[in-house]
This record gives sequence, structure tokens and C-alpha cells, in this order.
Amino acid sequence: MNHREQLERVLATDPADVGCEQAMALLHVYVELIETDPDAVRKYPGIAAHLAACGPCGEDFQGLLEAVTAGV
Repeated sequence: MNHREQLERVLATDPADVGCEQAMALLHVYVELIETDPDAVRKYPGIAAHLAACGPCGEDFQGLLEAVTAGV
């Protein structure tokens, strides 16, 4: 990724995005909410925005969600 691509990615970031640190700190709570509350995405837009924008955090979310739904 070149400097221009990096700049464009930063400028395209949703201002609601809470960032990796906060998203990861609350990931387990958010996954449980997703399972029980259909409005969780709307109630926590900063986490939802981050998980949609950050590939590694989004992958962690998907993996944890799959583990929870599978009963692991």
C-alpha cells in the first residue's frame, strides 16, 4: 500500500469508529449482544463501524461470533 492509498483509507474512516483498542476491549460483550439484541448494531455504531472497516478486528469478531453460535 502506498502513501496515497494509506491517506485515502484514513480519510474514509467513519468518524464513529471507536478504533481497535476499544473494539477489542468490548468484543466479547458485543458478540453476546449481537446474539440477544437485534438492535445491537444500531445501539453501538462505533463498534459496528470499526468492525466493518478493520479487517483484522472484523475477522476476530466473525471468529468469536461463530464460536459462540456453535456453542464452543
